[in-house]
Amino acid sequence: MTDYDYIIVGAGSAGCVLAERLSASGRHSVLLLEAGGRDRSPWISLPVGYGRMFHDPAVNWKYQTAPDPGLDGRSGYWPRGKVVGGSGSINAMVYARGLPGDFDDWADAGATGWGWDTVSQVYAALETRVAPDGTCDGAGPIHVQDVSDQIHPVNRHFFAAAGQAGLPVTDDINGPHAEGAAAYRINTRRGRRNSSARAFLRPALRRRNLTLRVGVLAERIHFEGRRATSLSFLASGTRHQARAAREIILSAGSVSSPRLLQLSGIGPAEVLRAHGIAPLLDAQHVGGNLQDHLGIDYFFHANEPTLNNDLRPLLGKVRAALRYGLARRGPLALSVNQCGGYFRSDPGLNRPDQQLYFNPVTYTTTPKGTRTVIQPDPFPGVILGFQPSRPTSRGRIDIGGPAPQDAPVIRPEALSTRADADAVIAGARLSARILATPALRGLLGKPMGPDPREMSDDDLLADFRARASTVFHPVGTCRMGDNPRQAVLDPQLKVFGVDGLRVVDASAFPNITSGNTNAPTMMLAYRAADLILAGV
Repeated sequence: MTDYDYIIVGAGSAGCVLAERLSASGRHSVLLLEAGGRDRSPWISLPVGYGRMFHDPAVNWKYQTAPDPGLDGRSGYWPRGKVVGGSGSINAMVYARGLPGDFDDWADAGATGWGWDTVSQVYAALETRVAPDGTCDGAGPIHVQDVSDQIHPVNRHFFAAAGQAGLPVTDDINGPHAEGAAAYRINTRRGRRNSSARAFLRPALRRRNLTLRVGVLAERIHFEGRRATSLSFLASGTRHQARAAREIILSAGSVSSPRLLQLSGIGPAEVLRAHGIAPLLDAQHVGGNLQDHLGIDYFFHANEPTLNNDLRPLLGKVRAALRYGLARRGPLALSVNQCGGYFRSDPGLNRPDQQLYFNPVTYTTTPKGTRTVIQPDPFPGVILGFQPSRPTSRGRIDIGGPAPQDAPVIRPEALSTRADADAVIAGARLSARILATPALRGLLGKPMGPDPREMSDDDLLADFRARASTVFHPVGTCRMGDNPRQAVLDPQLKVFGVDGLRVVDASAFPNITSGNTNAPTMMLAYRAADLILAGV
């Protein structure tokens, strides 16, 4: 038994932030446990390497959901990071704070102290905002890069189309005017991925009071009475145990944090007993409240060159590699999601209800052994995609067996409300409106699949059920609130009903934010560290 002040389970987007901040004073010993390996692969550092890691079992849990009735009974593919940095090491790096109303929704849902007035200050401390000319605003560890000077020229048609469709255009979806078409900001620094592992954990690992162990699988939390005191984990087939003098903190993500609680006897009693686990606490909401963004893409041939022309031919690849190697610029330094934004499908709405993506590339996927190769098409093409921003459907994640190696049972329950079905039709109609503008009519060639401009509402919804997939933003499975009858955590992220145990990751979100969830996950961890250190 080894003693530490704090044990953090999961070196992902949240865990890396916590590890740095809890160890910064030098007064506290911190153990950080990660099931995956180190984030040393060059594909992690290379921004466009996202496509390479999308199916790579070396860094990806590659979860599959249960058949989902709302998606025609299909089983969905859920990539999640299995590496230091977590999903922040394998995502597409779009940095989206979320809309101010998202966090006021958190406060209204019982997460007192997490309204926009508070979290906006946390974001300001977290970020360094970098303009195209290198000018910096702020001094936070996470660099938020404005790459609007590097995006592909074909994106100009998207901005023109937004204006022609009567939609706003904005400089920054994280700024005071967040609504409208924009070039997405990404968390890169000098052309490399700037995950929380790179920005927070790497510098902190020089400290003697911080210990990182990789390749270990958390098994269960142990309690003395109702206080969490130690954690057992497996490393190279051997069981180890570590004791926490102050707290155990789960930052294993929306899939694994509720799973570890259930393996430790905290969860729905009937689920635990079905797998031979004696309930310590019958906590029905552990694993519930699952929310995720679902999206769909419309693919088109294009009448002018796109990224396909740069990244498919050998000569184009060489040019892109040289540009990246010499200047850390160009398509290899960017996310595949170059433009998009928040939009209202109906001008009468009080805030945007859809997020759009416009990508200057189309691609095909080909299985190759245990991996899947993603290759740009040999002709110009573009994608317009959308996701309804705030789904009302709620799913569950539960253990699939009594051992930590047993795959979780993920039931998204997508499109299980009429409001979500209506939001899908609204998003598809908004997409069709943009596609029908003169700006895009001149760019677009033959559609490479369904075309929303030519479909009825019923057909749009049926197409979504047949083709839509996760946008990789699962949240909410250990939601915080002010009532243990409705939530798993209190507003300080402490697990109701026990002591010495918190959950700090996207599973704590009461409601999903309107856009990409990596930035709010890091923000949540940054503020959580203040609460922990203050003993709140």
